Amino acid sequence: MFALADHLLHPEGEALPRDVDAPTAAALLASGIACRAPVGGAVYGTLLNDRAALDALGDAVHAAPYKAPPKAPVLYLKPRNTLAGHRARVVVPDDALGVEVGASLGIVIGRTATRVSAERAADYIAGYTLVGDLSVPHTNVYRPNVRLRARDGFCVIGPALVAAHHVAAPDRLDIAVSLNGAEPFAASTATSVRNVAQLLADVTDFMTLNAGDVLTLGVRHGSPVAHIGDTATLSIGTLPPLSISFIGANRHNGDQS
Repeated sequence: MFALADHLLHPEGEALPRDVDAPTAAALLASGIACRAPVGGAVYGTLLNDRAALDALGDAVHAAPYKAPPKAPVLYLKPRNTLAGHRARVVVPDDALGVEVGASLGIVIGRTATRVSAERAADYIAGYTLVGDLSVPHTNVYRPNVRLRARDGFCVIGPALVAAHHVAAPDRLDIAVSLNGAEPFAASTATSVRNVAQLLADVTDFMTLNAGDVLTLGVRHGSPVAHIGDTATLSIGTLPPLSISFIGANRHNGDQS
């Protein structure tokens, strides 16, 4: 069982995360602290769960070898080396291509979930967090490319894990990604093909999720691309916003904080 009372943060340099109320979390973040990812379970990304992303494929979705839109969630794993936290400095592997900055709602599992019905999905959710799901821009969606999605620091989580009772309508949350304070890319969790409950039901129909695991609702189509020197601010609903800086490889010192 993974349970929390309010807002879970893991300030950089502290051995354990803190479970604090919203005002305390806001004060800590306003002080400029960096954070580790507030969770340490497996992180599963979801592809093609945004209607615009599916529509953008056009006729290609009916081409071989698949010949139809996916009938089950298309998942990929964000391995441990990708995990980073609030104010992470992430290396851009190729500045000509940049890094796609996807803001995704992270569904954090509270207890072992196997064949969970959509009607009971809420009983298995401990809370929600913001996931900066990063990738090198590419067009292949059916076979997620590990080299492009699993770079060090390419899964920035936090800054807080917020208890589920604070997020009354996870399927109607505004999403924003701003680079260097410019006009943000705007989207919504409302455009999901599968909402939170249905996604959890469909995934646990064929695999077990464990307490502390994170299942993302999916990146929205058209997410912006960052380059060396950029800073991205990600927000979803009233979850505390997440900050990521993008650096060149020659500035990387092995510390993601």
